[in-house]
Amino acid sequence: MGPLPKRRHSTGRGGRRYKNIKQEVEHLLTCQNCGAKKLSHRVCPACGTYSASEAKKTETKSKKQAK
Repeated sequence: MGPLPKRRHSTGRGGRRYKNIKQEVEHLLTCQNCGAKKLSHRVCPACGTYSASEAKKTETKSKKQAK
């Protein structure tokens, strides 16, 4: 008789093992304002708009520390 598992593996543990078998391609959309490619439900990296409205631009920590 060959070796057998002592305990059942959970579905999450098995899913982690097989997660790289099927990786979905991210869906890219064109920005309505500038026409650049962007991910859906996210701010456009080129012009900073989100669904035809201007998104707020915040300062990063490095800029705040430099002041």
